[in-house]
Amino acid sequence: MGKVLRELLAACRLNLSSLGARRGGAAITVSGFAAVVGILIAALAVATGFRGAFEHAGSPDVAIVLNSGVNTEVYSSLSADQVHAIAQAPGVARIGGKPAVAPEVMASFDVRYAVSGTRATIVFRGVTPMAFRIHPAVHIVRGRMFRPGLDEIVVGEGAAARFHGLTLGSQVTQGGRRWSVVGIFDAGDTLYGSEVWTDAHVLQDVAHSGNKYSADIVKLASPQAFDTFEHALESNPQLSVSVWQERAYYARQSRRIAQFITWIGGAVALLMGIGAIFGALNTMYSAVAARTREIATLRALGFGRGAVLASVLAESLLLGLAGAAIGSTLAYFGFNNLHASTVNYNGSIDTATQVAFTLAVTPAVLMIGAAWAVAMGFVGGLFPAIRAARLPVATALRDI
Repeated sequence: MGKVLRELLAACRLNLSSLGARRGGAAITVSGFAAVVGILIAALAVATGFRGAFEHAGSPDVAIVLNSGVNTEVYSSLSADQVHAIAQAPGVARIGGKPAVAPEVMASFDVRYAVSGTRATIVFRGVTPMAFRIHPAVHIVRGRMFRPGLDEIVVGEGAAARFHGLTLGSQVTQGGRRWSVVGIFDAGDTLYGSEVWTDAHVLQDVAHSGNKYSADIVKLASPQAFDTFEHALESNPQLSVSVWQERAYYARQSRRIAQFITWIGGAVALLMGIGAIFGALNTMYSAVAARTREIATLRALGFGRGAVLASVLAESLLLGLAGAAIGSTLAYFGFNNLHASTVNYNGSIDTATQVAFTLAVTPAVLMIGAAWAVAMGFVGGLFPAIRAARLPVATALRDI
């Protein structure tokens, strides 16, 4: 065992020491690996950041109540009687002596990007004062809160920065009303920063929804109260509602588009990876051809085929790791914490509005990029390594 290990280390050391003489081909291979890893990490960073924006919007002690059979607030419609019954359900917390229940109204309007002028869609969320107590992360940072009953809006910082006409003090016409922007709010890392909030009853009039609400947001006494609350509502046939834990609801809403982004990025990385593998094959076959006599000499000195195979494979893996290091570093400094937004999205791919989020290059994303580079290096070096191990000693030494 000791002899095998010594042979392996000696062969690898000899192989790697000659890498400088082949630095041109090695540099091309490393560049290819780095490009693939960088693109893969960028795609995963987008998916991770997008998913995180939705997950951060959710709290384990907050529930969302929708109509039974619908998957998103956009298609839900709750009556005032339903909202009243929900407030009386077991497990509901009380804030200021009142049930912590915040019915909301959703509407979408067309806006334009401030820079490009192209059209996009944004969510107007009609809320009650209780919404700000259920979502303490949402708070006014400039201006003031809208006044109930008036055509006034407060705008998330993400929306104010990206869209024309939504800066503090401006006025914008939507839904046949002229709205005054009276405040800008910060929503932390949640998706609410991409929205416009106003009085729920005013938005009901604009959306012609009568006394209907899109969803009911409920603060629970504790996360453990969710099961009791859910059972009480969903077992009542007169209500006909479905209950979601807020965190689970937003995780579900983000899953489809995050998977789509991941698949697209993975497909691009796969196609580029195939090209990188062919580049590695070419580099490693050239390396084997250039070192035919050296390899034959090793074999003549008693080095086994396994040591020769491992030495060539080690070089290819080293190139893969070098590419991973370069690609990961460039991707991290180029994409981590980069602010971005979807073109359109509002909880469903079919009914879309814009969502701002921050790209996240996490350790898990970096590990995936490194693993992909190692896999490319292994595949790119395997066949040249097998060829090197099978070189006939007598033939290779003929011209010495």
